Amino acid sequence: MGGTNRENIRQGIRVSIVQKQDQQTGELTEGIVADILTNSPTHPHGIKVRLETGEVGRVQIIH
Repeated sequence: MGGTNRENIRQGIRVSIVQKQDQQTGELTEGIVADILTNSPTHPHGIKVRLETGEVGRVQIIH
């Protein structure tokens, strides 16, 4: 499931994100959503979230 729809993302779920510095390589970081940072209902590059570890990025995969 992709991470472009905000309604699919909730605090506490496991996701894989791409961080800003990893956009060129596409390296993913896995973690638990702490905060949803994108206010709009959709975003073509993924909804921006903050993980419990403090990392911020756009959701690519919802586990």
